[in-house]
Amino acid sequence: QVQLRESGGGLVQEGGSLRLSCATSGGIFSASAMGWYRQTPGKQREWVATIASSDNTNYADSVKGRFTISRDNAKNTVYLQMNNLKPDDTAVYYCNRNYRSSTYWGQGTQVTVSS
Repeated sequence: QVQLRESGGGLVQEGGSLRLSCATSGGIFSASAMGWYRQTPGKQREWVATIASSDNTNYADSVKGRFTISRDNAKNTVYLQMNNLKPDDTAVYYCNRNYRSSTYWGQGTQVTVSS
């Protein structure tokens, strides 16, 4: 059974940094594409970044140059380093894993950026 658990969220001032982690279990992590999404109340979940099993990365324009997604296959963990945070980055951040034609989600971690 594939499971995901995010951590690392919190309250930070504008311009600050946070690093989110997503630990996974089940299946073959190295064969999985991983992603980060975020959601604010009343809005659809928004794609933030993905990293393929090949380590190829892609970012939403809104975070490009500020956020970095990475993975550690030995630890079955994906990270999201978030720098120069803005109030508009405030959201619940969700980890996403695509494995063998199925998609799995974590429970989310809250990130709040104060101005």
